[in-house]
Amino acid sequence: MKQLMLGNKAFARGLYEAGCSIVSSYPGTPSTEVTEEAAKYDEIYCEWAPNEKVAMEVAFGACLAGKRSFCGMKHVGLNVAADPLYTCSYTGVNAGMVICVADDPGMHSSQNEQDSRHHAIAAKVPMLEPSDSAEALLFAKKAFELSEEYDTPVIIKMCTRVAHSQSIVDTVDRVVPETKPYEKNIAKYVMMPGNAIKRHPFVEERTRKLIELANTGEFNRVEMGDTSLGIITSSTSYQYAKEVFGDKASILKLGMVNPLPDKLITDFAAKVDKLIVIEELDPIIEEHCKALGLTLNGKDLLPIEGEFSQNLIADKLGEEVPGFKSLGEALPGRPPVMCAGCPHRGMFYTLKKNKCTVLGDIGCYTLGAVAPLNSIEMTLCMGASISSIHGFNKALGAESEGKTVAVIGDSTFMHSGMTGLANIAYNQSNSTVIILDNSITGMTGHQQNPTTGYNIKGDPAGKIDLESLCRAMGFNRIAVVDPYDLAECDRVLKEELAAPEPSVIISRRPCALLKYVKHNPPLKVDENKCVGCKQCMNIGCPAISMKNGKAKIDTTLCVGCKVCSQLCKLNALQEQ
Repeated sequence: MKQLMLGNKAFARGLYEAGCSIVSSYPGTPSTEVTEEAAKYDEIYCEWAPNEKVAMEVAFGACLAGKRSFCGMKHVGLNVAADPLYTCSYTGVNAGMVICVADDPGMHSSQNEQDSRHHAIAAKVPMLEPSDSAEALLFAKKAFELSEEYDTPVIIKMCTRVAHSQSIVDTVDRVVPETKPYEKNIAKYVMMPGNAIKRHPFVEERTRKLIELANTGEFNRVEMGDTSLGIITSSTSYQYAKEVFGDKASILKLGMVNPLPDKLITDFAAKVDKLIVIEELDPIIEEHCKALGLTLNGKDLLPIEGEFSQNLIADKLGEEVPGFKSLGEALPGRPPVMCAGCPHRGMFYTLKKNKCTVLGDIGCYTLGAVAPLNSIEMTLCMGASISSIHGFNKALGAESEGKTVAVIGDSTFMHSGMTGLANIAYNQSNSTVIILDNSITGMTGHQQNPTTGYNIKGDPAGKIDLESLCRAMGFNRIAVVDPYDLAECDRVLKEELAAPEPSVIISRRPCALLKYVKHNPPLKVDENKCVGCKQCMNIGCPAISMKNGKAKIDTTLCVGCKVCSQLCKLNALQEQ
């Protein structure tokens, strides 16, 4: 049946049709919807793991048991999962194991712009790269076959545009292969040095076989047009090239991007007068072609950074694309901002008021770095706030201990924060860590995590108590505050920063966007009392603006949190 389907949804459909049984992932834009959509199929067991490393190890355990398995993550998540990835390349699989990694060219929702093809090359595992929803579905199914035939995990590389665009797919019924019996095989699965060294030759031989598949198999295809120009490309760059050049060029479209073919590329190059490689981010295909002795253009004409588009390719390669016009500066700027009623706002206001040095982490609370709160001064990667404050305070001692904090969300804390907190307890830096507990994984769209008490389907699940956990890790000072109460936040922050030992502050209030959260009526402005001092603007709430020299509240946004009213000394912000 033909359907219009989002790339991530099509990927999930491919998992379903292929008979995938176990899915474990950590949410990360733009990969999240693959697992969310897979969870809608009752035939597939799905879960959110605490982090990507755990997710990949769960998937490996499931494939070892003989069931087809999957784990999904964004590009920076593959860094976290690299440890098991590089070794399960050596062990191989029992049943098929597929990994989705979603890159984010243009950094729409990411802290870097890395190219995940490097991981596939370094781990020596095959990587497929779909260019639309139909291929996302097809490649998900084919990846399981590839995994089982070549005894390898298989990575499918998505990107923001493929993941979050829609195209037509054909769906068929689910086919579940028989469970592969698990057989004890110490030489294959126990990667102590004596066994691992014997598996490396297997990996190299597998790569040679995969190169032959890349040359002759179905994943790479040639589309001959005008032979004056030949284009080698993949993923969304293929779509852009087709829209810009049409039949005015011949195209070698690569669906398997690791290992890359050799003979297929040299044969294609021999048929065209000029050769151009169009690929986002790093020149991986380009360097491979140059290593084959080919003369071509690539990053000398096209940028190595950022997301491509039809207009960019047309502009850089001297073509015109009728019907595609850039809006340029016609669109007004729209900087990101915390939502009205965001529970993090009160804590960041308090941190700014107390002139704290704030080491931040990954989550929607990273917006504490932007105006007018301007609190966070560092954000590196998941969990880095806690590890970094330990190093920061060890380096500066008393000079920083009484004015420096780390902030981290509840989901991020479960992902990577616990080990850093254990380090503070073990090696005893006088550090204050603030866990921003909004009862959900907010930035990626309200996924559950081990502190919420619910699983991916919203059913009751094991719940980790943060206070008990921190106490068990060796912390004597643990305080819980409501970030809507500015006076209490201020008092507790001062108290913990002054304490001569490590401490944890849990800033707890559910995300204002959660469906079960009951809001108060919106506030109103008493214009007779308002003098236009703009104190209420200091928290950066999008529900508050100024009009005719007076504060104005957008009642469609205001949730009645009353944080702003605590800043108004004239009591101009009142309940309805």
